[in-house]
Amino acid sequence: MFALSSLAVAILLLGGCAITPKPLDQAGRLASLNTDRQNMFAGQEALSGPVTLQETMARALKYNLDYRVKLLEEALAQRQLDLTSMDLLPKLTLGAGYSHRDNDAASSSQDVVTGKQSLVPSISSERTRLNADLSMTWNVLDFGVSYYGAQQQADRVLILQERKRKVAHQLMLQARQAYWLAVGAQRLEPKISSLLIEAEAALDDAKKVEQEKLRSPLESLSYQRQLLDVIRQMTQIRNMLVQAKPRLAAIMNLSPGISFTVAEPTQLSEPKLGLSLGKMEEMALSNRPEMMEARYNERIGVLETRKAVAKLLPGLELSIGGHYDDNKFLVNQGWNDAGLRVSWNLFNLLNAGAIRRSADAQLKVAQEQRMALNMAVLTQVHVAWLDYQGRTRQFALEHDIFAVEKRLKEYNSNATQSNAQGRLPSILASANAVLSELRLYQGYGDLQNAYGQIAVTVGLDPLPAEVGAHDVATLGAALQDVSARVEQTLAGGV
Repeated sequence: MFALSSLAVAILLLGGCAITPKPLDQAGRLASLNTDRQNMFAGQEALSGPVTLQETMARALKYNLDYRVKLLEEALAQRQLDLTSMDLLPKLTLGAGYSHRDNDAASSSQDVVTGKQSLVPSISSERTRLNADLSMTWNVLDFGVSYYGAQQQADRVLILQERKRKVAHQLMLQARQAYWLAVGAQRLEPKISSLLIEAEAALDDAKKVEQEKLRSPLESLSYQRQLLDVIRQMTQIRNMLVQAKPRLAAIMNLSPGISFTVAEPTQLSEPKLGLSLGKMEEMALSNRPEMMEARYNERIGVLETRKAVAKLLPGLELSIGGHYDDNKFLVNQGWNDAGLRVSWNLFNLLNAGAIRRSADAQLKVAQEQRMALNMAVLTQVHVAWLDYQGRTRQFALEHDIFAVEKRLKEYNSNATQSNAQGRLPSILASANAVLSELRLYQGYGDLQNAYGQIAVTVGLDPLPAEVGAHDVATLGAALQDVSARVEQTLAGGV
């Protein structure tokens, strides 16, 4: 009867513990959405003026969500290292218990020869008992394995730091590219708008001329077609340029739709590169985050081999403890004990060869990966160098073309004002000048990106070692100092 009652109670408890899926309702989703939107932009410093390149990079480092994820991953790895280090300590166990039975734990003895009861039933423990234990054990084998595991976790923390550095490299590249696109868009947008107004006014005049039949239909339609081509081209360019600032805002983690301006440089200075290819290869192989990660992975492989060998050794366990039991039948209710125990998993000896080969294979894989990465890095150095050379020549060409188009625009504008010719040549010249200026800024942005890619390829750290404060202005000033040192290094300085 008691067993049936216990079974019924167990079934009721299991039924009560059953979990049914509960999907989020619309109100819960909206509440979570509103909270997320507030958290995405909470605690950010407001814009105080035109955004410079250094401020763009500072805001990207401080507020960009992808970079913040990498920071949290590094912090998590550090916490895991702290936990792994705790495995090196002895195990200190504290236990306490209470037990009760509804009758006496009586027992008797039986003669092994006659099979008859030799003693009357007796008890040596109370029905209700309290006991406590405090013991410390230390396994030398577990300590050795945990020691190598802690070293591996420490290397994994360093790997995450290198990955964070790599993300910072890519983030700086994205910030640089988005900034120069925004500069070009901001400078060209009013010119495009003015040109569109002028072209649309000329198109309206052309339609009136056609209706009044002041020109031949073929000449009038040809004139309108050229104006429409200009309008279509300028509209496409404007649609492309309006995306520049939202992309820059996303990198700085600004709220979408926020209005801001970027600081325009007084002149487009060409960055200088004075390093030889040999020096760039040496710097890349020494400093690149990927190369450092490969070295740490190789070191982890070496530790894995040592850990595999340690597991083959016998385990030596030391123990010491204090105990208490309130059983009144005990002569000594409190006592201390100490022990020494040796254990050896003999099956590990049978698998010793396989264990060693597996660890050696992991190490060889890490070594081969580093060799393959060496080749990839060297290739990237040469590609980045060739790209920089090509972008430099392209920017010089775009600069010359823009100078010519600018003079043609001025000539046609003066001719139109003196009524020496119609409005179409002036509009076409203005459109060509806008296109040429767009290509000039695109070429300069590409050159800056190629220059930044050189810095990333050779592994120059874009982040300051220390920052006096974490506000945007201080961080931006520190980044400007780092940028100056990077430019000096790439120019061939110390």
